[in-house]
Amino acid sequence: MKLFQIFLLPMLIVFLLPFSGEAAGLWLYEQATPDMGSASAGRVALAMDASTASVNPAGMTLLDRSQLLSGIQMLYVETEFDTDFAEFGGGDGGNAGGWVPAASFSYVHNVSPDLRLGVTIGSFFGLGLDYGKSWAGRYYVQEAEFLTVGINPGVGYRINDQWSIGAGFSAVNSQLKQKVAIRNLGQDQPDGQLKLEEDDWGFGYNLGVLYEHNDRTRLGLTYRSEIDFEYKDAASLKGVLPPLDGIASTMGLSGSNVSLEMNLPQAVMFSAYHKVTDQLALLGNVGWQEWSAFGETAISLSSTTTTELTQDRNFDDTWHFALGFQYEIDDPWLLSVGIAYDESPVSDSDRTPDMPLDRQWRYGTGVQYDLSEDMTVGCAYELLDAGDAEIDQNRGPLAGEIVGDYSSNYIHFFNVNLVKRF
Repeated sequence: MKLFQIFLLPMLIVFLLPFSGEAAGLWLYEQATPDMGSASAGRVALAMDASTASVNPAGMTLLDRSQLLSGIQMLYVETEFDTDFAEFGGGDGGNAGGWVPAASFSYVHNVSPDLRLGVTIGSFFGLGLDYGKSWAGRYYVQEAEFLTVGINPGVGYRINDQWSIGAGFSAVNSQLKQKVAIRNLGQDQPDGQLKLEEDDWGFGYNLGVLYEHNDRTRLGLTYRSEIDFEYKDAASLKGVLPPLDGIASTMGLSGSNVSLEMNLPQAVMFSAYHKVTDQLALLGNVGWQEWSAFGETAISLSSTTTTELTQDRNFDDTWHFALGFQYEIDDPWLLSVGIAYDESPVSDSDRTPDMPLDRQWRYGTGVQYDLSEDMTVGCAYELLDAGDAEIDQNRGPLAGEIVGDYSSNYIHFFNVNLVKRF
């Protein structure tokens, strides 16, 4: 066990802690919907289109007709590491991001004056990093990808003129893929590789309340539960040479069933919408996300015996704040602008290159145009600035020391959307 702790356990900890686009405080509010134009400010109080079916199901009661919303989104991830020191050499890895497509679909059905049924289907996240095989942090991560697609049916009910409630159920499929190089200890030996690739379904629920103070002011509150995933028998080793191959075999890593458990954290959001004039409306959010629970990852190695590990990455719970406005330029045009801030979930001393996240600033703008009483088209753009994300890590004789930060750490979002009323 001592050899395992010295050599393989640090490598396992570095590797078996998956990258998640919704993880580590990077909660992707951007889902190809019109509220991306306000950086999602006011999102759980807006209730202006069918996307409220998953955002706040209570808001469905504000839609006077059945409604369909579809959106297409492109993400451009711009992530470039600037190496100050790397114990085992290597390059900066270039741009580890690139283009990623996403889409969403929402439908709300008007059952009665007080009852609505709705559903949202979409790619809630699509993001990944690929640094290549020879970059400076290859013994921490080479490639990391986490994709989720989910369905969220829900119901909204109007209690009276001011209060509405709602609830929904989430079924989310996640696909996890990660690769890390293993430094063989012999002189001039080529690297081995540990790879994790698996998918799993997770389930959760969401609750919502909407309060209409009057026809100009409304408040929304939502809760989204934790969603758990378990990835079984997903890891594989190749190119591991003596003495590491012998240690791996002795400790049961070679030929073992490697499993890990992770979650998408529970979250709460409060939003406000206030129409200051007939043309201008102010929007705001305050939110909380429990990333400290996500940071505790359970790892299990099962062969003839079972070894169970729990690694805490020292994540902190995060707070989210957003402010925006909508302005009716001239009927039928509606302009949205917003800014949002999310705290960093991790300190500089605990940050690793598989999750190069710092505090996040979002800057969004978008327009909606009413083609008719039954149809609206729109587009939006948002810039997410994920900060310098300084890294100063030393993971022992296998991973070594790496120091640097990100000269570029941005995500650009572009979407077009269509609202159809029936």
